[in-house]
Amino acid sequence: QVQLVESGGGLVQAGGSLRLSCSASGRTFSDYIMGWFRQAPGKERQLVAVVSKLGHTTKYEDSVKGRFTISRDNAKNTMYLQMNSLKPEDTAVYVCAAGSGGTTDDYYSKRREFGYWGQGTQVTVSS
Repeated sequence: QVQLVESGGGLVQAGGSLRLSCSASGRTFSDYIMGWFRQAPGKERQLVAVVSKLGHTTKYEDSVKGRFTISRDNAKNTMYLQMNSLKPEDTAVYVCAAGSGGTTDDYYSKRREFGYWGQGTQVTVSS
């Protein structure tokens, strides 16, 4: 199993930036495809971005393309989400997730579900 802990959330003005981190412990971090989700009040959970085991392949939800960057440092057992040009509609709880097996496409297309989840970190973007 892998345990996930997010950090880096906070309050930021529209147009600002934040970098979220997801620290992993337990099994070998590089064994897992990783993803970031977000959930706003009253809305369904939304997949934001996915990164492959070695970080070479990334996929993004359309509304964050060009603004968010997902990355990972397997030596530090940590995944990141750099969020630039933030908008009020980006306000949500951001949760990291890990999946074993499958491909990046499997998780992005929802053919496969992530098996491990963090508790989340709140991101609030003021207008």
